[in-house]
Amino acid sequence: MKANLKITLAVLAGLIAGAAATVAMHAKPQKTPPGYIISEVDVADPAAYQTYAKQVPETLAPFGGHFLVRGGKANAVEGEAPKRIVVIAFDSYEKAQAWEDSAAYGAIKSIRHNAAKSRVIVAEGIAGQ
Repeated sequence: MKANLKITLAVLAGLIAGAAATVAMHAKPQKTPPGYIISEVDVADPAAYQTYAKQVPETLAPFGGHFLVRGGKANAVEGEAPKRIVVIAFDSYEKAQAWEDSAAYGAIKSIRHNAAKSRVIVAEGIAGQ
């Protein structure tokens, strides 16, 4: 009887360990929510804006930012469409804000301010998406 009890306990322990491992393998790790810079831009001086636009990518690199939308077609289905839309993605809200506040980006912001009217938003995305 003692041998049967030991075998039963060993089988149960194995089943419990296997179930726990399966749950752990399929559990999604909690990811940090991404961060985004969302800009609406109305360019008044295209040549000056291009000077600014050419310099932006090198300021993004240290923060891991990359463009999701950079101009292109936009159709307003409700309300008035902005002239130009820019969306930049980062690994986190904090990285997006750090880029916006960085000295490298700060050095070229005035070019955009003089070349265009814009609205810029730092937004937190949804984790795990």
